[in-house]
Amino acid sequence: MTDCPLCAQAAELADEAGRRRYLQCPACALIFADPASHLDAAAEKAVYDLHRNDPQDAGYRAFLARLADPLLTRLRPGMEGLDYGCGPGPTLSIMLAEAGMRMTDYDPHYAPDPAVLERTYDFVTCTEVVEHFRRPAEDWARLAALLRPGGWLAVMTQLVISLERFRAWQYRNDPTHVAFYSPETFAWIGDHFGLTVERVDTAVLLLRKPPS
Repeated sequence: MTDCPLCAQAAELADEAGRRRYLQCPACALIFADPASHLDAAAEKAVYDLHRNDPQDAGYRAFLARLADPLLTRLRPGMEGLDYGCGPGPTLSIMLAEAGMRMTDYDPHYAPDPAVLERTYDFVTCTEVVEHFRRPAEDWARLAALLRPGGWLAVMTQLVISLERFRAWQYRNDPTHVAFYSPETFAWIGDHFGLTVERVDTAVLLLRKPPS
């Protein structure tokens, strides 16, 4: 029996395809890849190195605007933000800085300054990152702790619609994708970490820490 890496409840087999087993938690609905199938750190980074995220790419900017635009309606110029998991070509932080925000980048592979995780921020962005969390209980606790009272956590990730559709889902085939969330999972995250959850796009959720 394998326990859920988010809520520690016993998980059940959801699907087995090729070399990967996927399990689902009946408590928080997280679907996750069997830890035995995780890539080692070097192989994982080799996949990330293939990403070509260019700040000058209008199409990539339009993709990120799905998160940036609704987030900016909730912010004021001069607020401090952290782009958590910025990747090899930080772009979202540039877009938000252009809108008047003071931005910091963090990535365990490409901007691995632990000092930036010792501070708090008015908002944290996390685009196409949470599906890579191998220890989501620790990672989500860290994200919540980075927020100041009233702060926003903006997340972009593809959501699970149903177990049946998950079994034919291309998104799960990326070997670095190991955690898959449904709206029910985000509801659990909100309740557990004391955050309100608002879905503003098919793949964008805004979570907020209550003001003090």
